[in-house]
Amino acid sequence: MGKLRLLLLAAVAALAVGAVGCGGGDGDGDTLVFGTASDPTALDGALISDGESIRVLYQMTEGLTRLAPGTSDVEPSLATDWEASEDGRAWTFNLREDVTFHDGEPFNAEAVCFNFDRWFNFPPALQGDSTTYYWQYGFGGGFANPGEGSPTAEDSLYASCEAVDELTVTLNLNRPSATILSTLTLPSLHIVSPAALEEYEADAGAQNEDGLFQPSGTYATEHPTGTGPYKFESWTVGEQLVLTRNDDYWGEQAEVEEIIFRPIPDNAARLQALQTGEIQGYDLVEPQDVPTIEGDSDLQLLERPPFNVGYITINQAKPPMDNRLVRQAVAHAINKQEVVDSFYGGRGIVAIQFMPQEIFGYAEDVPTYEYNPQRSRELLQQAGLTIPVEIEFFYPTDVSRDYMPDPKRNFEAFAANLNAAGFRVTPRTAPWSPTYVGLVNDGNAGHLNLIGWIADFADPDNFIGTFFQTPAAQFGMNEPEIHDLLNRAEIEPDQARREELYQQANRLIMENIPGVPYVHATAALAMNAEIQGFVPSPVGVGGESFATVTLGDEDTDDETDETETEETEE
Repeated sequence: MGKLRLLLLAAVAALAVGAVGCGGGDGDGDTLVFGTASDPTALDGALISDGESIRVLYQMTEGLTRLAPGTSDVEPSLATDWEASEDGRAWTFNLREDVTFHDGEPFNAEAVCFNFDRWFNFPPALQGDSTTYYWQYGFGGGFANPGEGSPTAEDSLYASCEAVDELTVTLNLNRPSATILSTLTLPSLHIVSPAALEEYEADAGAQNEDGLFQPSGTYATEHPTGTGPYKFESWTVGEQLVLTRNDDYWGEQAEVEEIIFRPIPDNAARLQALQTGEIQGYDLVEPQDVPTIEGDSDLQLLERPPFNVGYITINQAKPPMDNRLVRQAVAHAINKQEVVDSFYGGRGIVAIQFMPQEIFGYAEDVPTYEYNPQRSRELLQQAGLTIPVEIEFFYPTDVSRDYMPDPKRNFEAFAANLNAAGFRVTPRTAPWSPTYVGLVNDGNAGHLNLIGWIADFADPDNFIGTFFQTPAAQFGMNEPEIHDLLNRAEIEPDQARREELYQQANRLIMENIPGVPYVHATAALAMNAEIQGFVPSPVGVGGESFATVTLGDEDTDDETDETETEETEE
């Protein structure tokens, strides 16, 4: 990463302490301190795919469309309305008037096309799966000047962007898309200031030895510049990231003047910080902490529906995982029910496929693999392998996710399962930020790894389409029949036919066994009881704004203080 702005630790502590006593919903002098599981990886939406980065960016940047609060319904954002051509390949958007970026530059059609052209013209150093993940997911990747192994312009959903006039823009697609409006809600495809991208060299940098992009410019660490209700103030890695209210925002003003995101990797420490008033909210509540929070009148619990999946990747590019019998052995070795019962506090559902039942296209009749360690051993011997079979199994450190509250405990249980079923597991770890996700996406995280997914919008394309529509290094899988089914499903205009195609794809995916999905988890956030206005989203951090949050009624607090003083004097 580029050079980060440094702040004194004493100043951090002072800000956090000062936030504790703040009240009032009028936005004057208010500070909200929110505990996160880790730092963001970067603040350039085009180059991130992790939740902690998305959470922060969602407060600062906006797309042409967005999800209505608390739902997965698409509504206008920087575009006021839109119209598609008869063939579904040209989408014309009318843009909102009188919108400026945080640097004072105007938002207009040219700015929209600048962003799309930037993504399409990324140099080879920015074409890795883990670097431009959402461009490659949302628009099928595709680069004007592809590096070796990168998708080409012909592979891309994106064809061109035309600034019709100052406030009208047309996106031309190479093929129809049933999900284009939902895709444009993604924070990684939000529109940011062209001037800031150029001045602070957003695309400057190189790939490191792990294939991860390391920016040398300062856009992603010191100068992220959107149009949203909050703007960037400062970031001290490991201590705090500060956003301040955008007083020139085109829409309704944010209530709270300042938000401090404070990374606290340990779950118990986040809860303690909330109880002591050091922070006023946090995400990724551990299931065993739910009764404590619900039993404390000073705290509140906010829940999201289980639009997620936790799974074990099986990388077919690493022998012997290229043998389906071995992948079946892995699946039979895993005791999903025990892990869900032991570590999810009654808030987990055992998964049998890579998407939850709430999403259309879910197939009730996919192949399943019951827990049977003896069957695992038989399959390994049938594959011609000598037991024990040596494998590397990766899990992340310094993080918790909705689908994986405590990665280490999940790993230990699964490793014990595998060791008892004919494997010999060598554990490997990497810090979630900035390393782990990139290693997984690039296929460099062992034979097996723990990972998961939280929906960006409620469509099967955002689950199995994300994972399996094209060959992905993470799974080392190339199955043309599955890829073709998902390509057809994405553009199918008939909803009933789309559902059939996704159900068929789910069956084929679980026959292939590219991984072992094991849980869909009900996620929760914890807040101080005085926090009002926060709306949990079914897609999590990519749909949750802090702009509507208030910290309580300052006037009521003042009246209470006066009453208590009078009683004392008597």
